[in-house]
Amino acid sequence: MIRPAFELAGIFRQYGNAYREAHELPLQQKRVMRAIEVCRTAALGGHVEKCSQCDLTRIAYNSCRNRHCPKCQAAERAHWLENRKAELLPAPYFHVVFTIPEELARIAFYNKEVVYSILFSTASETLLTIARDPQHLGAEIGFFAILHTWGQNLLHHPHVHCVVPGGGIGPDYDRWIGCKPGFFLPVRVLSRLFRRLFLEALEDAFYRGKLRFFGATEPLRDAIAFAACLAAHQNQEWVVYSKPPFGGPLQALEYLGRYTHRVALSNQRILNVNHGEVTFQWKDYRRKDKQKSRTMTVAADEFIRRFLMHTLPPGFPRIRHFGFLANRHRSEKLTLCRQLLATAAAELLPSTEQCKQLEKSLISTQPARCPCGGVMIRLGHVPPYLWPNRPPDTS
Repeated sequence: MIRPAFELAGIFRQYGNAYREAHELPLQQKRVMRAIEVCRTAALGGHVEKCSQCDLTRIAYNSCRNRHCPKCQAAERAHWLENRKAELLPAPYFHVVFTIPEELARIAFYNKEVVYSILFSTASETLLTIARDPQHLGAEIGFFAILHTWGQNLLHHPHVHCVVPGGGIGPDYDRWIGCKPGFFLPVRVLSRLFRRLFLEALEDAFYRGKLRFFGATEPLRDAIAFAACLAAHQNQEWVVYSKPPFGGPLQALEYLGRYTHRVALSNQRILNVNHGEVTFQWKDYRRKDKQKSRTMTVAADEFIRRFLMHTLPPGFPRIRHFGFLANRHRSEKLTLCRQLLATAAAELLPSTEQCKQLEKSLISTQPARCPCGGVMIRLGHVPPYLWPNRPPDTS
């Protein structure tokens, strides 16, 4: 892959110090900035490589492995993807998206851990409840849920993506119940239950004293104002989007590999950095024509602010599993699913050749190579140079 001309790390190195001096940042944001700045530099050390065919010798520096770094997701994605292969089922997979209104998203901005957890729990409860209803599917389903907090323009837009097999285990655990072709669950029913569950959970968090209010949300500290805010959203239609099925196990694996370990902005989308301004590419999905790709130029200070607002709380899991894919009983439930589907385990997975082709398109599994075509062989370790007082946080 061709290295991008401009990188997030370069922007942080060039403008990061000025941004830190001008703003009082939380410790987690400082750690994210520092980790990205020193990623694959001498500060983290590395190893010496020598070509097996020519005399070329070079130093390969270590990665920061921070989950917000756009250069450090390939290895994590490969590991996660390998673990997911054995969980695929021979069924169509659906993509369901849950999002919240803008005013409630502002509350989430100042209460990330609390509100993001509510978003996960209410979205999952909505899917599980409607799927169990005999009027709809009448089955226990299982799915992955992935939190994204950004829109294409890097503004705060928290939403959860759910990848769901089109069917589930019957109530008596004696059969597999598949959904209708091309249709999973009614979106309007999902939206209204999600709205009710989310507002109830948010109200409960308020009266338990778990929410904080700053800036534009400060008036909501008053119980009457907060109740009025919730009441105003009770009659609005919330956005729950269910995309058409994107195929069977192989297509699901490809989708997961490209989507799960994204960060707010990839280096490939940064087009130019010049005179204190950053130009990046984004897609305007509100446009109905095909020309959705656009460019945006903002001050470097504003660009850094937009990126850092998507920093997650330390240790907060952004990929979660529910239903028969929940960690507690995943193995037993998957075994039952295979029995009910009457499909041999080997048939549940893409073929070896298909997996190889997929790995080539999603992850770099090849050893590092020299421009002459030779394989780079690791010779020894390079110690860190000017290691910071505290190693970058890898959460």
